[in-house]
Amino acid sequence: MRKAALTSLTDAERELREIRSAGAVFGLLDIDDEFFVIVRPAPSGARLFLSDATAALDYDIAAEALEMLDADIEPEELEEAEPFEEGDLGLLSDIGLPEAVLGVILDESDLYADEQLGRIAREMGFADELSAVLDRLGR
Repeated sequence: MRKAALTSLTDAERELREIRSAGAVFGLLDIDDEFFVIVRPAPSGARLFLSDATAALDYDIAAEALEMLDADIEPEELEEAEPFEEGDLGLLSDIGLPEAVLGVILDESDLYADEQLGRIAREMGFADELSAVLDRLGR
């Protein structure tokens, strides 16, 4: 995906929809190793998961995610809150990542976003492929 996908969920969703695949398509967006967004295009609109809603204070893409999720959270609430997830915890449950497992990964608050995404990849069986992509990107 192009770098614009890390700043706009609309761009990320468009790029994911353009991928031709016989299976499920979803994107894992690691934003500055601070938080991540999972985007899964669906006929009725994208299904989303935001690992840290408080990131909306500093990142437009997190604020966009909250808006797309129709989350009724005031900025003042975010300023006083500890990090918390928002969205569909079960958006990958039908393809190998049960909601409970994603919850356990999120509970490991000492992990950076890239480490949490690595755990997701291991649980879903594509850790080697993710590692190869990250190596190509020099990460």
